[in-house]
Amino acid sequence: MQTINGWLFDIYPNETGLTLWLIGEDGQRHRFFQDFSATVYAAGPSARLRALWRSLREQPVPVRLSRAERTDVFQGKTVTLAVEVQQPARLDELFRTMTAAFPDLTWYDGDISLALRHAAAFGVFPLARCVVELRGEKIASLTPLDTPWDLEPVPAPLRVLSLEPDCDPAHWEPRALIVSYERVRYSLPLEKTIPLLIGLAADLRRYDPDVILTSWGDTWLLPRLMQLCNESGMRLPLNRDESQALVERKEHTYFSYGQIVYRGRQVQLRGRWHLDRHNAMLWNDYGLAGVLEMARVTRQPVQDAARLSPGTGISSMQFVTALQKDILIPWHKNQAETPKTVLELMRSDMGGMVYQPTIGLHRDVGGIDFISMYPGIMVKFNISPEVKRAGPPQSLQPAPGDPGIIPLTLAPLLKKRLALKQALLTLPRWDCRRPVYQALASAHKWLLVTCFGYLGYKNARFGRIEAHEAVTAYGREALLRAKEAAEDLDFEILHMYVDGLWVHKEGCKTPADFQTLLADVTERTGLPISLDGVYHWVVFLPSRLDERVPVANRYFGVFQDGSIKVRGIEARRRDTAPFIAETQMSIMEILARAGDAEHLKDVYPRALSFADSEMKALRAGRVPLEKLLVSQKLSRELGEYSSPSPAARAVRQLEAAGKLVRPGQRVRFLFTLGKPGVQAWDVAQQPDPRCVDVKRYQALLTRAVETVLDPIRQSINAGKKEESWDLFPVFPRVSLAPAPPGGD
Repeated sequence: MQTINGWLFDIYPNETGLTLWLIGEDGQRHRFFQDFSATVYAAGPSARLRALWRSLREQPVPVRLSRAERTDVFQGKTVTLAVEVQQPARLDELFRTMTAAFPDLTWYDGDISLALRHAAAFGVFPLARCVVELRGEKIASLTPLDTPWDLEPVPAPLRVLSLEPDCDPAHWEPRALIVSYERVRYSLPLEKTIPLLIGLAADLRRYDPDVILTSWGDTWLLPRLMQLCNESGMRLPLNRDESQALVERKEHTYFSYGQIVYRGRQVQLRGRWHLDRHNAMLWNDYGLAGVLEMARVTRQPVQDAARLSPGTGISSMQFVTALQKDILIPWHKNQAETPKTVLELMRSDMGGMVYQPTIGLHRDVGGIDFISMYPGIMVKFNISPEVKRAGPPQSLQPAPGDPGIIPLTLAPLLKKRLALKQALLTLPRWDCRRPVYQALASAHKWLLVTCFGYLGYKNARFGRIEAHEAVTAYGREALLRAKEAAEDLDFEILHMYVDGLWVHKEGCKTPADFQTLLADVTERTGLPISLDGVYHWVVFLPSRLDERVPVANRYFGVFQDGSIKVRGIEARRRDTAPFIAETQMSIMEILARAGDAEHLKDVYPRALSFADSEMKALRAGRVPLEKLLVSQKLSRELGEYSSPSPAARAVRQLEAAGKLVRPGQRVRFLFTLGKPGVQAWDVAQQPDPRCVDVKRYQALLTRAVETVLDPIRQSINAGKKEESWDLFPVFPRVSLAPAPPGGD
């Protein structure tokens, strides 16, 4: 028997079981095979289960049938017929046949991926460091040497090859393919098909990459290469396992959480990974390190973890927990919300607590956040759909008994996130581990944020609205206790928002001054809390429609370390033109140089002068058109608009040019003079700079500048005897031009 140590790289079904790829510690890439079966369960009347038994004995897929008792979290102990499928590649085919023939039965574990089943059975995950014992090419045993929760696992020696066209294919037709790996970088002309394919094939075989990292690879590059291969009759070894075909998944649009979501076409590989920067979820937020961490903790294959939402990730974690605990995973959840009177509904479904902020600029403010408040509540107070509450949320007492499936799933993830947060507080800025830790923490943040929403999601397998409501009730009580602790220590509450509060007390200017408050809040609530930072100054902004009305999540400020935090303003919006967002952030960076609020008057003129110079550049036409692009999402089919939005008008131009845009996709355009008021960016003809609606952009820039500078000016002038406009003038106002006919 042979033993090999290495990192589990890829897993997919074959005709008899599973194919596994291992990156060996010897530097080699190994392919092995493993016998594996998958089990689905059916529950219902005995007569119908006997009929299913007889039907399964007569069909051609080899199965093993038995009686099994498992736990349904909503029904308790349940007697089921266990159908163990010996050829896992045929599981989907058989399951579709069974459910079509016996729709009246309750089905469990039917649509769980083989990768998650394998992870639950052997305790492994993508890039798990393992010991593999072999009999020939077959795996006899597979033992993990680490866990998904290790903070610094031994990294796998991945080989990464990058492929990208020389321009955005949605805008221009690319002319060359840029290839890079290690210190090699060169381009291959796309018009010369045979040299292109020969050169690329040679590099794939010589360098043998583990990861092919692309730009627009799913939606343009790999489909184009496949087309060239078909036309030329040549083969390109994109798969390391050349006996397998590429895995293609069609684009699709779906409705989720009140908005239309678009997922582009996917092309996945076997024996290698293909990751597309532009079709990966949250790539700009956490990059490759975050994708690998998402795969580790969710146990999804890396190519899936990169493309699927955090909601799918948290569901995958729950599925693995359920499989390991012999808990049935319902195929279709049938539990409805418990009937309530209107008064009961109002009392139970109040959501998170929001305390309207005090408008204006505030000095020396402590930003205090509960660390992953809602996940922490689920874990500490044992909130799960199958767990009965022990008492009212005001008691802040955990439910008795063993932890439910939700706390079991979240506890190790929450522990790892807390460890990362603690490590980031102690690492110096120059430490090379900081960006990696920040990427991991970002991946965890998205999973933990999503887990609360999925608890109340009607289609979540382990969701229940009553549990969702219990979490918010505990959250409101914890925030009220934090408020009481702050007031008992004579802090002024400037703002509270769901899981955080902003407090001020004369003389409290350093992190040490807030430690007593943090300790008191932790003692009263039992939940971990941290100091987000101490602001030199922070501005809470009013509504644009009425300056007397505060807005809960619209503010900006500067911490004592010089870092800037912004929420809800133009620089944070995805539909803001880059030029305007960059100008607004540059103004805040100038203001951040003040050091403290008392010196804002020294830097305000410089910020105003910079804003004026940017306005002059806009008027003079010196801003590149790319910086003026507005990106908006198409929210419905084009024919469903009664008054087309700017995005819809741009889509009409794209469709006239033969380019199809589906709901959920983002559309780039410029505001232009005359009708239709916009010019789609991704049409063939180059926009004429003279047609840009400069006045509209001036008005948008004015609004962004005023958002930042007006509160600063008002604060500076508040204590002056002289007329404020003589000291610090207002930025020249430009009214927002009315939209053209058929407007926004």
